[in-house]
Amino acid sequence: MTFALDRFDLSAFVSATLAEDLGDHGDVTSAAVIPAEARFGGVMRSREQIVVAGLPIAEAFFRALDPEVEIEREAEDGEVVGQGDILLRLRGLARPMLTAERSALNTVQHLSGVATLTRRYVDAIAGTGAVLLDTRKTLPGLRVLEKYATRMGGARNHRMRLDDAAMIKDNHVAVAGGIGEAVRRARDAGIGRIIVEVDRLDQIGPAIDSGATHLLLDNMGEAALREAVALVAGRVPTEASGGISLETIRTAAETGVDFISVGRITQSAAAVDIGLDFEPI
Repeated sequence: MTFALDRFDLSAFVSATLAEDLGDHGDVTSAAVIPAEARFGGVMRSREQIVVAGLPIAEAFFRALDPEVEIEREAEDGEVVGQGDILLRLRGLARPMLTAERSALNTVQHLSGVATLTRRYVDAIAGTGAVLLDTRKTLPGLRVLEKYATRMGGARNHRMRLDDAAMIKDNHVAVAGGIGEAVRRARDAGIGRIIVEVDRLDQIGPAIDSGATHLLLDNMGEAALREAVALVAGRVPTEASGGISLETIRTAAETGVDFISVGRITQSAAAVDIGLDFEPI
Protein backbone atom coordinates (compact mmCIF):
# COMPACT_ATOMS: atom_id res chain seq x y z
CA MET A 1 0.00 0.00 0.00
CA THR A 2 1.27 3.43 -0.96
CA PHE A 3 -0.09 6.62 0.55
CA ALA A 4 2.27 9.57 0.34
CA LEU A 5 1.42 13.15 1.18
CA ASP A 6 3.91 15.97 1.43
CA ARG A 7 4.91 16.60 5.07
CA PHE A 8 2.80 13.71 6.34
CA ASP A 9 4.32 10.68 8.05
CA LEU A 10 1.73 7.90 7.88
CA SER A 11 3.62 5.56 10.22
CA ALA A 12 4.07 8.25 12.85
CA PHE A 13 0.40 9.26 12.62
CA VAL A 14 -0.79 5.68 13.01
CA SER A 15 1.58 5.00 15.90
CA ALA A 16 0.63 8.17 17.78
CA THR A 17 -3.10 7.61 17.26
CA LEU A 18 -2.97 4.00 18.40
CA ALA A 19 -0.84 4.93 21.42
CA GLU A 20 -3.44 7.53 22.40
CA ASP A 21 -6.20 4.89 22.22
CA LEU A 22 -4.32 1.96 23.77
CA GLY A 23 -3.21 3.78 26.91
CA ASP A 24 -0.90 1.98 29.32
CA HIS A 25 -2.56 -1.43 29.28
CA GLY A 26 -3.94 -1.88 25.78
CA ASP A 27 -7.36 -3.13 24.74
CA VAL A 28 -8.35 -4.88 27.97
CA THR A 29 -11.81 -5.77 26.63
CA SER A 30 -10.57 -7.68 23.60
CA ALA A 31 -7.79 -9.34 25.60
CA ALA A 32 -10.25 -10.58 28.22
CA VAL A 33 -13.13 -11.60 25.95
CA ILE A 34 -11.56 -12.85 22.71
CA PRO A 35 -9.21 -15.83 22.41
CA ALA A 36 -5.85 -14.93 20.93
CA GLU A 37 -6.32 -17.23 17.93
CA ALA A 38 -9.89 -16.13 17.11
CA ARG A 39 -10.42 -14.77 13.64
CA PHE A 40 -12.80 -12.06 12.48
CA GLY A 41 -14.38 -11.13 9.21
CA GLY A 42 -15.73 -7.65 8.84
CA VAL A 43 -16.91 -5.09 6.34
CA MET A 44 -16.50 -1.36 6.67
CA ARG A 45 -19.78 -0.05 5.36
CA SER A 46 -21.16 3.42 4.69
CA ARG A 47 -24.53 4.08 6.28
CA GLU A 48 -25.27 7.13 4.14
CA GLN A 49 -24.27 8.55 0.76
CA ILE A 50 -20.77 10.01 1.07
CA VAL A 51 -17.61 10.96 -0.77
CA VAL A 52 -14.91 8.60 0.50
CA ALA A 53 -11.61 9.80 1.94
CA GLY A 54 -9.02 8.12 4.14
CA LEU A 55 -9.29 4.43 3.26
CA PRO A 56 -5.52 3.94 2.88
CA ILE A 57 -5.06 5.32 6.38
CA ALA A 58 -7.69 2.96 7.77
CA GLU A 59 -5.85 0.06 6.16
CA ALA A 60 -2.64 1.22 7.80
CA PHE A 61 -4.25 1.06 11.25
CA PHE A 62 -5.35 -2.54 10.73
CA ARG A 63 -2.00 -3.60 9.27
CA ALA A 64 -0.09 -1.94 12.11
CA LEU A 65 -1.63 -4.40 14.59
CA ASP A 66 -1.92 -7.42 12.27
CA PRO A 67 0.51 -7.34 9.33
CA GLU A 68 -1.15 -10.49 7.94
CA VAL A 69 -4.66 -9.05 7.81
CA GLU A 70 -6.38 -9.53 4.46
CA ILE A 71 -7.97 -6.37 3.10
CA GLU A 72 -10.02 -5.94 -0.06
CA ARG A 73 -10.81 -2.37 -1.00
CA GLU A 74 -14.29 -2.03 -2.49
CA ALA A 75 -14.18 1.75 -2.98
CA GLU A 76 -11.57 4.41 -3.66
CA ASP A 77 -10.92 7.80 -2.15
CA GLY A 78 -12.83 10.48 -4.05
CA GLU A 79 -15.59 8.06 -5.05
CA VAL A 80 -19.24 8.65 -4.23
CA VAL A 81 -20.81 5.63 -2.50
CA GLY A 82 -24.37 5.07 -1.39
CA GLN A 83 -26.02 3.98 1.83
CA GLY A 84 -25.08 0.39 2.56
CA ASP A 85 -22.12 0.26 0.19
CA ILE A 86 -19.02 -1.60 1.35
CA LEU A 87 -15.73 0.29 1.55
CA LEU A 88 -13.40 -2.43 2.86
CA ARG A 89 -13.57 -6.18 3.48
CA LEU A 90 -11.27 -7.48 6.22
CA ARG A 91 -10.21 -10.96 7.34
CA GLY A 92 -7.76 -11.50 10.16
CA LEU A 93 -7.18 -11.98 13.85
CA ALA A 94 -10.11 -10.66 15.85
CA ARG A 95 -8.21 -8.96 18.69
CA PRO A 96 -6.05 -6.60 16.63
CA MET A 97 -8.86 -5.85 14.19
CA LEU A 98 -11.22 -4.77 16.94
CA THR A 99 -8.46 -2.83 18.68
CA ALA A 100 -7.74 -0.83 15.50
CA GLU A 101 -11.44 -0.37 14.64
CA ARG A 102 -12.06 2.93 16.41
CA SER A 103 -8.96 4.71 15.12
CA ALA A 104 -9.65 3.54 11.58
CA LEU A 105 -13.30 4.53 11.68
CA ASN A 106 -12.68 7.91 13.32
CA THR A 107 -10.23 8.85 10.59
CA VAL A 108 -12.38 7.76 7.66
CA GLN A 109 -15.56 9.23 9.16
CA HIS A 110 -13.91 12.63 9.65
CA LEU A 111 -12.09 12.83 6.33
CA SER A 112 -15.08 11.52 4.41
CA GLY A 113 -17.19 14.14 6.17
CA VAL A 114 -14.85 16.85 4.89
CA ALA A 115 -14.86 15.38 1.38
CA THR A 116 -18.64 15.01 1.35
CA LEU A 117 -19.33 18.59 2.44
CA THR A 118 -16.73 19.85 -0.02
CA ARG A 119 -18.44 18.02 -2.90
CA ARG A 120 -21.74 19.70 -2.02
CA TYR A 121 -20.10 23.11 -2.42
CA VAL A 122 -18.36 22.06 -5.64
CA ASP A 123 -21.64 20.79 -7.09
CA ALA A 124 -23.36 24.04 -6.11
CA ILE A 125 -21.08 26.09 -8.39
CA ALA A 126 -20.81 23.62 -11.25
CA GLY A 127 -20.78 25.34 -14.63
CA THR A 128 -19.98 28.83 -13.34
CA GLY A 129 -16.23 28.67 -13.96
CA ALA A 130 -15.46 29.50 -10.33
CA VAL A 131 -13.11 27.19 -8.43
CA LEU A 132 -13.62 26.23 -4.79
CA LEU A 133 -10.63 26.79 -2.50
CA ASP A 134 -10.05 25.53 1.02
CA THR A 135 -8.46 27.59 3.80
CA ARG A 136 -6.13 27.24 6.78
CA LYS A 137 -9.14 26.76 9.08
CA THR A 138 -8.18 23.20 9.91
CA LEU A 139 -7.81 21.23 13.12
CA PRO A 140 -4.30 21.55 14.59
CA GLY A 141 -2.16 18.63 13.45
CA LEU A 142 -4.64 17.48 10.80
CA ARG A 143 -4.15 20.11 8.09
CA VAL A 144 -2.45 17.84 5.58
CA LEU A 145 -5.16 15.18 5.94
CA GLU A 146 -8.06 17.61 5.89
CA LYS A 147 -6.72 19.37 2.82
CA TYR A 148 -6.26 15.95 1.20
CA ALA A 149 -9.95 15.33 1.94
CA THR A 150 -11.00 18.62 0.32
CA ARG A 151 -9.14 17.55 -2.82
CA MET A 152 -11.06 14.26 -2.76
CA GLY A 153 -14.22 16.37 -2.63
CA GLY A 154 -13.17 18.41 -5.66
CA ALA A 155 -11.72 21.58 -4.14
CA ARG A 156 -8.31 23.06 -4.86
CA ASN A 157 -5.84 23.50 -2.04
CA HIS A 158 -5.06 27.14 -1.27
CA ARG A 159 -2.28 28.04 1.15
CA MET A 160 -1.01 24.98 2.99
CA ARG A 161 1.23 27.04 5.28
CA LEU A 162 2.07 30.61 6.15
CA ASP A 163 5.18 30.49 3.94
CA ASP A 164 3.28 29.63 0.74
CA ALA A 165 2.43 33.24 -0.03
CA ALA A 166 1.91 36.59 1.61
CA MET A 167 -1.69 37.14 2.64
CA ILE A 168 -2.17 40.73 3.69
CA LYS A 169 -5.29 41.16 5.80
CA ASP A 170 -6.84 44.05 7.70
CA ASN A 171 -4.59 43.74 10.76
CA HIS A 172 -1.47 43.76 8.57
CA VAL A 173 -2.77 46.86 6.82
CA ALA A 174 -3.53 48.59 10.11
CA VAL A 175 -0.01 48.04 11.43
CA ALA A 176 1.71 48.87 8.12
CA GLY A 177 -0.27 52.07 7.68
CA GLY A 178 -2.16 51.26 4.50
CA ILE A 179 -2.69 48.65 1.80
CA GLY A 180 -0.19 50.19 -0.59
CA GLU A 181 2.54 50.29 2.03
CA ALA A 182 1.85 46.72 3.18
CA VAL A 183 2.00 45.40 -0.39
CA ARG A 184 5.19 47.33 -1.14
CA ARG A 185 6.87 45.85 1.91
CA ALA A 186 5.91 42.32 0.86
CA ARG A 187 7.15 42.97 -2.67
CA ASP A 188 10.42 44.45 -1.40
CA ALA A 189 10.89 41.35 0.75
CA GLY A 190 11.02 39.31 -2.46
CA ILE A 191 7.68 37.53 -2.02
CA GLY A 192 6.32 36.44 -5.38
CA ARG A 193 2.70 35.67 -4.46
CA ILE A 194 0.99 38.53 -2.66
CA ILE A 195 -2.65 37.96 -1.78
CA VAL A 196 -4.44 41.05 -0.49
CA GLU A 197 -7.75 41.09 1.35
CA VAL A 198 -9.98 44.02 0.44
CA ASP A 199 -13.41 44.75 1.84
CA ARG A 200 -14.00 48.05 0.05
CA LEU A 201 -13.93 48.90 -3.63
CA ASP A 202 -11.58 51.85 -3.12
CA GLN A 203 -8.88 49.47 -1.88
CA ILE A 204 -8.67 47.59 -5.19
CA GLY A 205 -6.69 50.17 -7.14
CA PRO A 206 -4.00 50.77 -4.50
CA ALA A 207 -3.60 47.02 -3.95
CA ILE A 208 -3.07 46.20 -7.62
CA ASP A 209 -0.96 49.28 -8.33
CA SER A 210 1.38 48.34 -5.46
CA GLY A 211 1.93 44.80 -6.72
CA ALA A 212 -0.83 42.52 -5.42
CA THR A 213 -1.00 39.29 -7.44
CA HIS A 214 -4.37 38.06 -6.12
CA LEU A 215 -7.32 39.85 -4.50
CA LEU A 216 -9.45 38.35 -1.76
CA LEU A 217 -12.82 40.11 -1.85
CA ASP A 218 -13.93 39.78 1.74
CA ASN A 219 -17.55 39.79 2.91
CA MET A 220 -18.87 41.56 -0.17
CA GLY A 221 -22.44 41.19 -1.31
CA GLU A 222 -23.46 40.25 -4.84
CA ALA A 223 -23.52 43.82 -6.20
CA ALA A 224 -20.15 44.70 -4.67
CA LEU A 225 -18.58 41.50 -6.01
CA ARG A 226 -19.79 42.27 -9.52
CA GLU A 227 -18.42 45.79 -9.31
CA ALA A 228 -15.13 44.54 -7.89
CA VAL A 229 -14.72 42.02 -10.73
CA ALA A 230 -15.37 44.80 -13.24
CA LEU A 231 -12.82 47.09 -11.58
CA VAL A 232 -10.16 44.39 -11.50
CA ALA A 233 -10.85 43.67 -15.18
CA GLY A 234 -8.81 40.48 -15.22
CA ARG A 235 -5.56 42.08 -14.07
CA VAL A 236 -5.26 39.63 -11.14
CA PRO A 237 -7.32 36.64 -9.98
CA THR A 238 -10.27 37.42 -7.73
CA GLU A 239 -11.50 35.37 -4.79
CA ALA A 240 -14.76 35.76 -2.89
CA SER A 241 -14.46 34.96 0.78
CA GLY A 242 -16.22 35.41 4.10
CA GLY A 243 -19.56 34.04 5.20
CA ILE A 244 -20.07 31.90 2.08
CA SER A 245 -22.70 29.20 2.64
CA LEU A 246 -24.28 26.52 0.47
CA GLU A 247 -27.22 28.86 0.03
CA THR A 248 -25.12 31.80 -1.18
CA ILE A 249 -22.16 30.26 -3.00
CA ARG A 250 -23.88 29.99 -6.39
CA THR A 251 -24.79 33.67 -6.32
CA ALA A 252 -21.19 34.56 -5.47
CA ALA A 253 -19.85 32.33 -8.24
CA GLU A 254 -22.12 33.93 -10.84
CA THR A 255 -20.58 37.37 -10.22
CA GLY A 256 -17.54 36.33 -12.24
CA VAL A 257 -14.99 35.75 -9.48
CA ASP A 258 -12.27 33.24 -10.27
CA PHE A 259 -12.23 31.54 -6.89
CA ILE A 260 -14.36 31.13 -3.78
CA SER A 261 -12.78 30.13 -0.49
CA VAL A 262 -14.86 28.42 2.18
CA GLY A 263 -13.54 27.71 5.66
CA ARG A 264 -16.61 25.68 6.57
CA ILE A 265 -15.59 22.67 4.50
CA THR A 266 -12.87 21.90 7.02
CA GLN A 267 -13.96 23.89 10.05
CA SER A 268 -17.56 22.71 10.25
CA ALA A 269 -17.79 19.37 8.42
CA ALA A 270 -19.67 16.73 10.39
CA ALA A 271 -18.35 13.17 10.52
CA VAL A 272 -20.27 10.77 8.31
CA ASP A 273 -21.77 7.48 9.47
CA ILE A 274 -19.55 4.49 8.73
CA GLY A 275 -19.47 1.22 10.65
CA LEU A 276 -17.52 -2.01 10.89
CA ASP A 277 -19.97 -4.93 10.70
CA PHE A 278 -19.27 -8.59 11.51
CA GLU A 279 -19.35 -10.95 8.56
CA PRO A 280 -18.96 -14.73 9.01
CA ILE A 281 -15.81 -16.28 7.56
